[in-house]
Amino acid sequence: MKSYTGKTVEEALNAASQDTGTPVNELIYVITDKTKGIFSKKMVVDVYDLSDVIKFAEDYILNVIDSLGIESTVNTKLDDDIIRITIDSTHNPILIGKNGKTLQALNELAKLAVSNHFHKRFRVLLDVNGYKDSKYDRLTRIARKCAREVQKTKTTYTFDPMPADERRAIHNACSGMNNIRTESTGDGTHRQVQIIYVE
Repeated sequence: MKSYTGKTVEEALNAASQDTGTPVNELIYVITDKTKGIFSKKMVVDVYDLSDVIKFAEDYILNVIDSLGIESTVNTKLDDDIIRITIDSTHNPILIGKNGKTLQALNELAKLAVSNHFHKRFRVLLDVNGYKDSKYDRLTRIARKCAREVQKTKTTYTFDPMPADERRAIHNACSGMNNIRTESTGDGTHRQVQIIYVE
């Protein structure tokens, strides 16, 4: 983290942009001080890089899990702008929850905390000891089986509502299949994927 000062936020951000070589719209920053003096006004902007964001996300998750009385470690990697955090703990099934609901709730908390702190949207994906990867594999098999059925019957198949990362696994599984199109419908937690036959 590095701080930059200017008479306006724009001036401070321009100074940060010139110093770091990063375009203003790609800077990760937090306004930390708005001082109005008698004769002058000063804005202080703290500029972060992605490693600061990852550290914040890791610390946040570890603190939440620690507050549950569960010991855990995290391993993080950046993959296509997605911050992937893998958790390993003394009570993995508790962190996963029934049908992954607890893990999904932890994921939402982490995303909100990171986005609120840095005033920018980040894609954060939590996994517990490979649970998500296993679920993606299972969803991929199910999606392809359902798509083959749709090819035969020409009848649309609709999945139950699921999180965005799981919908993405279904879209990826069906892409390139003949006469098949996938589409997400619904809003918020009711968003679901349809496999549709196309001529």
